Amino acid sequence: MMDADTNENQQSDSQPGTEGNADNIEELRVEDASADIDFEKAFASDDAQNDGQSSDADLTDDISAEDAFEQEASARVALQQQVADLQAQLEDRTGQFTRLTADFDNFRKRTDKQREDLKIQVKCNVISSLLEVVDNFQRARDQIKPQNDGEMSIHKSYQGVYKQLIEALKKLGVSPMRSEGQEFDPNLHEAVMREPTDQYPEGTVIDEFVRGYVLGERVLRHAMVKVATPLDPSAESSDSSSEG
Repeated sequence: MMDADTNENQQSDSQPGTEGNADNIEELRVEDASADIDFEKAFASDDAQNDGQSSDADLTDDISAEDAFEQEASARVALQQQVADLQAQLEDRTGQFTRLTADFDNFRKRTDKQREDLKIQVKCNVISSLLEVVDNFQRARDQIKPQNDGEMSIHKSYQGVYKQLIEALKKLGVSPMRSEGQEFDPNLHEAVMREPTDQYPEGTVIDEFVRGYVLGERVLRHAMVKVATPLDPSAESSDSSSEG
C-alpha cells in the first residue's frame, strides 16, 4: 500500500513540473525538420560584420596616425621657426657686439692718440719756455770775454750749467737745426732778412739770427734766418755808370 501511494505521489509531483517545463520549450514541428539551413551564408554574414568592425577600427587607427603625423609636422615647423628666430637674434647680438667692440677699439686708439698728443704738447710748451734760457746762455758765451782768472772761473761755472741744460734737452729728444747753407724751408725757417748776393744760390740761408729746435718731427721753434736773393741788374748798371 505504501509503495503504491508513493508512486502515485511521485507521478503527481512530476506532472506539474513537466507542464512547467513544457511551457518553456518550443514545440518542434515537422516542417522545421525539413527546412534547410545555409551555414556558409550565416558564417559569411558574421565575417562581413567582423570585417566591417575591423575596417572601422583600421580607419580610426589611420585617422589617429594622420593626426599624430600632422601634429608632429606642425611641432617640427614651430621648432624650426623658433630655431630660426633664435639664430637671427644671435646674429643680431653678434653684430652689435662686433660693432661695439670696433667702436670701443677706435675710441681707445683715439683716446691714446689724444693723450699722446696732449703729452707732447705739454712737453713742447715747457721746452719752448726753456729755449729762451738757452738763448741767454749762448749770448753770454758769445759776448762775454773773460779778462782774468776770476771772470774765467765765473764763465766756466755758468757754461757748465748751460751744458747740463743742453744734455737734459737732448735726453728729451730735442735737437737744434742746422740752417746755414741750407735751402730755405718755410716749414723750418722764418726769413727776417733778405740779402742780394751772387755768392750764394737764390733761396739759400746765409745767416742765422735765432737757432731753431725740433722735438722728433715736431718743430719747437722756427729758425730766424737771412736768405740770399739774386742781384738786381739795374742796380749794377747804375753803380757801374756812376763809377765811370
